[in-house]
Amino acid sequence: MKYTGRHSFLHACAAAGAGILFAGALFSCANIGRPGGGPKDETPPVVKKCDPEPGTLNYNSNKVNVDFDEIIQIDNPNEKVIISPPQSKMPRIMTSGRRVSVILNDSLLPNTTYTIDFGNAIADNNEKNELGAFSLYFSTGDHIDTLEIAGTLLNASNLEPISDMMVGIYANLDDTAFTSLPFLRIARTDAYGRFTVHNIAEGSYRIFALKDGNRNYFFDNPAEDIAFGDSLIVPTVQMEWRTDTIWADSVTIDTMITALRPHYYPDDLVLRAFNENFKSHYFEKYERTDRRKVTVYFSAPQDSLPRITPLDFADGDWAVVESSATCDTITYWLRDSLVYRKDSLLIAAAYYRTDSAQQLSLYNDTMTWIFRNKNARKERKPKDNDTLPPPVEFMNIANRNGSTLDIPAVPVYTFDQPVKRLAPDAVHLDLKVDTVWTPVTDYTFAPDSGSMRTYRLHHKWKPGGEYRLTLDSLAAESIYGTSTNTSEHRFKVRTVEEYSSLIVKTVGVEEGAFAELLNDSDMPRYKSSVKNGKAIFRYLMPGTYYMRLCIDTNGNGVWDTGNYKEKRQPETVLYYPGNIALRANWDVEQTWDVYATPLTEQKPREIVKNKPKEKKSEDSEEEEDETPFYSNQPTLTAPRP
Repeated sequence: MKYTGRHSFLHACAAAGAGILFAGALFSCANIGRPGGGPKDETPPVVKKCDPEPGTLNYNSNKVNVDFDEIIQIDNPNEKVIISPPQSKMPRIMTSGRRVSVILNDSLLPNTTYTIDFGNAIADNNEKNELGAFSLYFSTGDHIDTLEIAGTLLNASNLEPISDMMVGIYANLDDTAFTSLPFLRIARTDAYGRFTVHNIAEGSYRIFALKDGNRNYFFDNPAEDIAFGDSLIVPTVQMEWRTDTIWADSVTIDTMITALRPHYYPDDLVLRAFNENFKSHYFEKYERTDRRKVTVYFSAPQDSLPRITPLDFADGDWAVVESSATCDTITYWLRDSLVYRKDSLLIAAAYYRTDSAQQLSLYNDTMTWIFRNKNARKERKPKDNDTLPPPVEFMNIANRNGSTLDIPAVPVYTFDQPVKRLAPDAVHLDLKVDTVWTPVTDYTFAPDSGSMRTYRLHHKWKPGGEYRLTLDSLAAESIYGTSTNTSEHRFKVRTVEEYSSLIVKTVGVEEGAFAELLNDSDMPRYKSSVKNGKAIFRYLMPGTYYMRLCIDTNGNGVWDTGNYKEKRQPETVLYYPGNIALRANWDVEQTWDVYATPLTEQKPREIVKNKPKEKKSEDSEEEEDETPFYSNQPTLTAPRP
């Protein structure tokens, strides 16, 4: 939509009717000052003059001035003030008394509509009353581009509204535009995650969001947060009848004006932001605080273990390797006493790390693993007249299972050294029947997959039962010949009556998803796969829960992020728009029409973390804004056609 002259611009504004009158009423109601002792000033600054005036054509100056009715200040202008098209050279944004000045250091493009969006950066100097969303525009050609698009930016993993993130568009529809060219026009999301891109020309566009760390207005750093739309956007406008109300006071209507006003579409875009979880791969550090083990840390998950070659001791079966599931934390348990008694070990390591082109390449490194004894001062050398034998060293067992177990629990026990041998007949599980400990036979006490130190106790527990796990002396022996002492773990199993159960019928999702029950901190407590349109939760502790569902596209049971190069969106997350209260000994069925509520309205406000705050009247403390983040908020702009 274009207006091609000053007369046409004013005529279009008159046609819009109520919008101009409403803005004029706002601009004329400021208090220039108040006598001492009067009511507190709660009125934002009022725009008195703009140079250039909004909608000016054929403007060729690089300076913009805005005058207000009182002394103002501008907060963090380099971050909050958005200029479209974006500027490669940082503009100068200054205040002087009642004036804001913007100097554009880039050369002005011909036949281009410029928008300066101040957002909420401008406030009066005394009471810090914010002007709100304020923007102005002008053109270096003979027309004004007037179309707009609007929407909301959410965190893809938890539907949190994202504030202060850049949203931009491209008329260049090539996939590489986002990774090589600055945005054509930009906006910044507000405290509710909403955005409006102003002054767009007719045409087709692609839309993106970017956490632009280096301020070059395109995606060239894989560590930056991004979002991208899947479909082309074609902005349009329709003239619609709207009614504006001007209030005489807080309860009395002064005037109601009905007029045709432009409505810009689309105005309900939803972008889901994510991080590709790119991490540079490099060797981070090693630790050798125990002679017998060396732990190596890498900065990011590895596809395989590094290749380690000893340089100053014999290769072969010199270590037991214990690795995390992602191979980024690896412990080498040194087996040979001739090796671990050495204060330093020289090794060659071959591993993959990120090169200057952000690609993984094989790197050959040389390391020295030095033993650093933090307890050296505490060690006492034996004396000639010592007659007592040294204390016996036992292999310890860590037990963090507690004294009360859930019915489906699998207790975990961790030895502090790799286990070489475990005698099955030295491990006993007993159930107390009346007052007598009775042996249990149908259980297993076995090492966890891929670990020589972690053992799991499997058994179908009797609800309300009291159990005792006992390890006899010398039940287990480590690779260093150290044995366990006698140990015992007593615990009780909860009764069925202590639990709740929940069956969720997921209307719209039959398979290929999982549901999670969340606490009031938005953290998952329980998880269940969706099968045949149901997610079944058993053995739930009573309480109030929130719920979300993940469309598990690849079926791996976890939420996966997206990737722009692969044109892969992050997996979809949806929230149940409410909470579920469960009591002990309750069985609850809940139907959830998963797609019935718009994505921007799904997450319950109680667990939304990004809640903007508004000031109470007078001198009271700040309070949370109770307006849902997805609702339409009033916007103050310079008059627009």
